[in-house]
Amino acid sequence: MLDSIKIKLQYLLPKQGLTCLAGWGANKKAGWLTQAVIKAFVGYYKVNMKEALYPNPEHYKTFNEFFVRPLRSGVRPVADHADGLVLPADGAISQLGKIEQGKILQAKGHDYSLEALLAGNYLLADEFKDGHFATTYLSPRDYHRVHMPCNGVLREMIYVPGDLFSVNPLTAANVPNLFARNERLICIFDTDFGPMAQILVGATIVGSIETVWSGTVNVTREGIIQRWTYPTAGNEGAVVLKKGEEMGRFKLGSTVINLFAANRIEFNATLASGAKTLMGAEFAHRVNAVAPAETVIVEDTIEQTETPAAE
Repeated sequence: MLDSIKIKLQYLLPKQGLTCLAGWGANKKAGWLTQAVIKAFVGYYKVNMKEALYPNPEHYKTFNEFFVRPLRSGVRPVADHADGLVLPADGAISQLGKIEQGKILQAKGHDYSLEALLAGNYLLADEFKDGHFATTYLSPRDYHRVHMPCNGVLREMIYVPGDLFSVNPLTAANVPNLFARNERLICIFDTDFGPMAQILVGATIVGSIETVWSGTVNVTREGIIQRWTYPTAGNEGAVVLKKGEEMGRFKLGSTVINLFAANRIEFNATLASGAKTLMGAEFAHRVNAVAPAETVIVEDTIEQTETPAAE
């Protein structure tokens, strides 16, 4: 009964208004009130502040500063395997597997269209036909910066306006086409593993989605699809990111969906629905490549310093 009420509220609540209000409040410097909210959040969600670059909650002047807190150097070592990809975020695997007949599994009994997820771009959808997908859910307690699974050159970025349903497991199991109807930012990279999509999905009270190359993308929420294209590697203005580098962040976070082309990668055999994820751990490897028997990690590959996104 309670779950049914929660789902009905998702349809009835003014999600856009609540999100704007939450985003406004999370960005305010409210002194003792901000500190009280942060400390209450840490306690309620059992956030591990020992991993943070600044573990004292009083360091953060706004809730957003706390929410996108950087981690200490070396806390998330990046798996060093030339033919391997690493997990892009802390959280849990919602679903992963094959893209079959143009459909992606959302939850048991629910799937959605690859083409719809990619805002109706059938040419882009063809690049991932019969490929693989992975959906990673970031809970409130998680680290909310998103990193690169492999080296990549940004080809294009597409902002798709949409609903702001919650993306927790309960909603994913009960709201049809959830990820294809919510607001999202589609980032397409050219990589040594073929084309890769890294899609940041918005949700209720997700104040904003940022990338390291463009800053906040969904500032105005004008309700129109926007598309940006970028130069290829070696040309001025090219966006080139290495495996493990930060690519974006959620303010009051959400979900990341990765898409890979057919016959390019195989997921780590230990990953399944519900599996916990840590950014930098093994995610997948090239088809026909042999995963290392023992994970070798590169200590301090990522310099976890506070580097604000471009304005």
